[in-house]
Amino acid sequence: MTVHANQVFTDAEAIARLQRTIELLPNDAHVQLEMDNGEQVLGIVSARPMTQVFIDPKGIEGTNAVLRLVDPAMDHPERAGWREVWVGEIRAVRRLDPDRQLGEAAAPAPGGAPSKN
Repeated sequence: MTVHANQVFTDAEAIARLQRTIELLPNDAHVQLEMDNGEQVLGIVSARPMTQVFIDPKGIEGTNAVLRLVDPAMDHPERAGWREVWVGEIRAVRRLDPDRQLGEAAAPAPGGAPSKN
């Protein structure tokens, strides 16, 4: 895994938002993510992400997390594989699996988009 990230978080509030977003991403959950750039990403959480220390392009050390999503591509087998996304870029998480444990069908990433340094 790389030690570099395009974006890291250093203040306690932003790191707490990362942790709350991670809580919305349990193992094997089928999710639809809305990213900060508006992209919609679908997949199955291969393992709940963990916050880690990374270095941004300015050399600042901070926190972020990487989420690995599996795309089983039932409708499009040619796309089967996995994808990694930065948890700090997730704006909202929507559970798609029938036995979701969230009280709501969709949950914004706590506090919306995390503040950037």
